[in-house]
Amino acid sequence: MQVLQELVHQVHFKYIKHNIMDFKNLLLKSINSSILGGNAIMDIYLSDYKIEIKEDQSPLTIADKKCNDIICKELAETEIPILSEEGSKITYIERKNWEYFWLVDPLDGTKEFIKRNGEFTVNIALIYKQKPIMGVIYVPATKVLYFGLENMGSYKKDKITLKHINDDLDELLKSCKKLPIKNNQNNFTIVGSRSHMSHETELFFNKMKKKYNNVNLMSVGSSLKLCMVAEGKANVYPRYAPTMEWDTAAGHAIVKYAGFSVKKYNSTKELIYNKKNLLNPWFLVE
Repeated sequence: MQVLQELVHQVHFKYIKHNIMDFKNLLLKSINSSILGGNAIMDIYLSDYKIEIKEDQSPLTIADKKCNDIICKELAETEIPILSEEGSKITYIERKNWEYFWLVDPLDGTKEFIKRNGEFTVNIALIYKQKPIMGVIYVPATKVLYFGLENMGSYKKDKITLKHINDDLDELLKSCKKLPIKNNQNNFTIVGSRSHMSHETELFFNKMKKKYNNVNLMSVGSSLKLCMVAEGKANVYPRYAPTMEWDTAAGHAIVKYAGFSVKKYNSTKELIYNKKNLLNPWFLVE
């Protein structure tokens, strides 16, 4: 069955003109792209930089732009369409029939970047028919890499270096930890946003405190919250506040292929992607 699924997926890539790329190659491409983009981010992070304000009043730094340019240039070689936060003005009419596409957030956690607390990430996901089948999250400040792929699982690699930018995924996997990583925590751990806390989230926290004897609250920025659940450091991540599709897609894949779920608020349905409105509904990761 797994071999059949892989063959079906590969057939769907016939429109790639120069080559029918397999998913391991696509994963390597996205991993390498995230690291290259992350290196550019750190060059800015360690220097003086200017901050702009986007139309939605969120901050934008030159780091977003440089990382986005690098990733889009790298991923363009796959000839798979790209939807990026920094290039999100592609019309729904143009993208609604995309079967596969890359969904990219070149710098998730811009506020954390500006605060210089290191809790920002590079997010790259591959979407197939509105579902994430591959996700890569790179943490430039700590050089930690998370990634997940359908039928392969999810992994974590500490202390990534430029030496890992190569064409050997199997060699990289040898030095990775498969997710989730078992731990002996006795607390029920809830992870939440460092920069966004809604009233509904506070109510959820209070409800869990009543349900469990020992409740630990962990506050983390960016898509690291999804990684904490995938890794096993947190039991649940409630997000009862606005997010965009590029904020969650890569983490969704990593969570899903680690054996967990990202479901709509008060629903059994997963989040989906490439909607007409790119705003996510509220959701729960567990």
